[in-house]
Amino acid sequence: MKKIVIFDMDGTLIDSKKDITISINYVREKNHNLPPLSEEFIVKAINMEVRNLPELFYNTKVYETRDRELFERHYKEQCTQNPYLYKGVLELLMQLKKEGVYLSVATNAPTVFAKTMLSHLGVAKYFDFIVGADRVQASKPDPAMLNYILGHYDYNAMKDSAWMIGDNSKDMQSASNAHIKSIFAAWGFSASAEHPTVVKNPKEVLQNV
Repeated sequence: MKKIVIFDMDGTLIDSKKDITISINYVREKNHNLPPLSEEFIVKAINMEVRNLPELFYNTKVYETRDRELFERHYKEQCTQNPYLYKGVLELLMQLKKEGVYLSVATNAPTVFAKTMLSHLGVAKYFDFIVGADRVQASKPDPAMLNYILGHYDYNAMKDSAWMIGDNSKDMQSASNAHIKSIFAAWGFSASAEHPTVVKNPKEVLQNV
């Protein structure tokens, strides 16, 4: 029997809001001459179940190519400036690995940023797969990312166990859509949630997998 734990990245493994905010505000200033947004507003917007981020961030109906390209150019250098692992995350990863649990990451961020940030923080080595939204047809809450990872493990729902751990409704819904269990991480971008399994710190995960 295999145990598989799939983590979201931003707001679950790492706190990256400062650099995300800096890069979004850079695009706002350079491309739209707009004033800066707060970290709180940006995190809340990202975690909304239904939202139009281009409209919230850049006052555009769609995500314009020039905004996406400028953000990615800027964030490529910015993304390793201020991120940090949440307290207890490293110890959690080490313990899960010690217990023979298979670990992966499913993030709506581009794969290259995820690999860069997790490598910078010294934890990329704990994961078998680091999968961003660019690797599949649709991002979370679509189950494509989770199914992609589960397929690599030859996951068998009849005998194996799998969990998605994340900090917002899209993570929980992606797990439901992939027919696996989920754990809501309330130590990161979201402090609370209406979910059957909510954990307040990383070590509590060990009691649920």
